Amino acid sequence: MKMEGENTKLLKNLTEWRFSQYPKYILLPIDENHDEVLANIKNVVFSEVTPRPLERNLRLVCVSEDVLNNILDMDIEITTREEFVEFVAGKKLPYGALPVAHRYGGHQYGLWVGQLGDGRANILGEYVNRAGQRWQIQLKGSGQTPYSRVYDGRAALRSCIREMVASEACHHLGIPTIRSAALVVSDETIVRDMYYTNTPRREKAAVLMRLSPSWFRFGSMEILSRMGELPTLKQLADFVIKEYYPDIQLTDENRFIRLFSEIAHKTLDLVAKWQGLGFTHGLLNTDNMSLLGLTMDYGPFGFVDSYDGGFVANSSDGEARYSLSKQPDVVVWNVGQLANAIKPLLSPSQQVHMSHILKTLDTYCKNKILETFLMKVGLREERWGDEQLIEKLLDMMQQTGADFTVTFRQLAELEPNEMVNEVKLKEKWSLKRLSSHASWGCWLDQYRERLEKEAVDASSVGMFEDERRRRMLSVNPVYIPRNWMLHEAIFDAERDDFAKVRFLMDVLKNPYEVQPEAEALGFSAQPPQWAYALKISCSS
Repeated sequence: MKMEGENTKLLKNLTEWRFSQYPKYILLPIDENHDEVLANIKNVVFSEVTPRPLERNLRLVCVSEDVLNNILDMDIEITTREEFVEFVAGKKLPYGALPVAHRYGGHQYGLWVGQLGDGRANILGEYVNRAGQRWQIQLKGSGQTPYSRVYDGRAALRSCIREMVASEACHHLGIPTIRSAALVVSDETIVRDMYYTNTPRREKAAVLMRLSPSWFRFGSMEILSRMGELPTLKQLADFVIKEYYPDIQLTDENRFIRLFSEIAHKTLDLVAKWQGLGFTHGLLNTDNMSLLGLTMDYGPFGFVDSYDGGFVANSSDGEARYSLSKQPDVVVWNVGQLANAIKPLLSPSQQVHMSHILKTLDTYCKNKILETFLMKVGLREERWGDEQLIEKLLDMMQQTGADFTVTFRQLAELEPNEMVNEVKLKEKWSLKRLSSHASWGCWLDQYRERLEKEAVDASSVGMFEDERRRRMLSVNPVYIPRNWMLHEAIFDAERDDFAKVRFLMDVLKNPYEVQPEAEALGFSAQPPQWAYALKISCSS
């Protein structure tokens, strides 16, 4: 393994770059059907599969320079070479590749649906970078696998652009997430019915190269437990502990309880991050929940514009099961399904212990979310009445249609005594809308009183105010990947103009900093009226 500081030169040629010769996942059961599509495969975690690359007129849509430089040890110059584009398309595999598709199951919309698996994705291999980090590289849209069922194994350009931009944006916003390295498109087309309205159309096919330390999901354990494959379940659980939770000792008889607790709390920490940034996953099935507490499987996601707790990112979610305000409860329920999957590995007394942990998760999650929102309004510690203060603010935002992201940012940009100044408010479009609420003055008095209580502990009110604004500006972004921005970028990209996609990628590398070019395009202004009617589905 390369140690930090060794081989710091960024590579400009793919022939110099190679996968680890021994990916860790070879220690787990791998089916060797060699691409045969099967309805059910038993006692394996992966299946060998050969990528089926896109071929016709390959073009590079965009890349993440941060991922290339700081994860893959690649110089940006490498992206100008045809071999790099062929690598992303699945056509040219570097030395050491061992392509596999992962087998998992899952609960979808609350119902167990059995075996699923990577139906259009290949893990190509593992790369150990110069910092000693091990990353699994995966292609999405690289053809059928043994888990494809009735699908073609391809991905639509629009969905790949959304995932590429959003996953990188989430990273820079501070949300734990998988990463995306590069995206290519070809002249090959696929047929998709975007809104399931019996109006299919041809769309351009694309391949997205994405990275994660691991692609294991709640469903990775669920399928083994449900199918009674307990030796394989135990093997996978020990593997996850050894590779990703090294603080847990393999000799600890309570290791599976500790593993569950770690995953559960990481996952709820993630949900608190989502809530604090208005991110709505849209498809919170257990097969889309990472065992590492990462955001993964970006499909019908959305960042809420005008605040609405009932915001649904997925037009296919008719019952609003995965709405913004329901995310915490759904994720706690999903964690409960993970507990059920692990339960066969536990003794009766350990199962009782697990039930006690489960009973604490609702409270833990609510506390983390409150802590997140207190940071957003510049408060450092929880005091009596804070929960009502935040609830009232969100309630006023929902009733006035104030923008979630911009309201918090503008609260940071004004001093409390300026928030009743009509001249100052005129410059803050979302805060001005919020101030039209009949309870605005009352809430503002409570907020100022609450700030003053913390200021008493500071050496001066002036210093406290500077600190409040600094804290708030660091957690309340100027820019998020809004659906209307992505819509415009996708419209151009489908016509082979990738400038807007690349510009979005560039802006969202620094989402907490005001950027003149982004301001000129209205990225922090009120979204256009048509943006509120946009719909996103899970068809991709």
